[in-house]
Amino acid sequence: MKNLVILTGAGMSAESGVKTFRDAGGLWEGHDVMEVASPQGWENNQELVLEFYNQRRKQLLSVQPNDGHTGLAELEKKFNVQIITQNVDDLHERAGSTNVLHLHGELFKVCSTGDETDSITWKKNLNKGDLCTNGYQLRPDIVWFGEAVPLIPTAIEMVQKADLFVVIGTSMQVYPAASLIQYVPSGKPIYFIDPKPSISKLAFPNLTIIAETATVGVTKLSTLLSSGLRKL
Repeated sequence: MKNLVILTGAGMSAESGVKTFRDAGGLWEGHDVMEVASPQGWENNQELVLEFYNQRRKQLLSVQPNDGHTGLAELEKKFNVQIITQNVDDLHERAGSTNVLHLHGELFKVCSTGDETDSITWKKNLNKGDLCTNGYQLRPDIVWFGEAVPLIPTAIEMVQKADLFVVIGTSMQVYPAASLIQYVPSGKPIYFIDPKPSISKLAFPNLTIIAETATVGVTKLSTLLSSGLRKL
């Protein structure tokens, strides 16, 4: 089967009701994003950061995958699908996708602030005083603003092996994730799904733009890809 590599962003989960910083102009209850999602914010006010992620975790438990998520899972019947997501939710997995790489971490996981222990699955509130087995405070297993993205080399390797590359619901402004499109092998088809596309065919001659939301766009993508398979 052909390798279908998909990069997803906030627009992928928006129709499920997952709120983003952009919904509130980069604020959460009056707090700037850097106060609740950065190493400096953590150093200044751990309780505030923990409460922010507790609220996000609670919200995620209340939403469900949308038709876009389930549509991508269905594509595994015809392609070797690898999803690279900037999202920290688990909606791809809940929809049935089996190969998901979370570039920016996972909301339902925590890690130690003081050692190299593996991530721990965590769906309840995380509070100050919740410690790892070695006595260090646990923190959300999220890549914060200003931190390195350790999985980017793995993502690059995936994109370099793509027979088809799809981008869904991202502004292509967040780096290094936005740079992944540069690693698509020459001549391979690229599809961009977003109601307000931010890239053009001038930059990528093999680009097909689907100016739709994720739910509608994935349906159209599936039709296009099925048509392509029939022509092989």
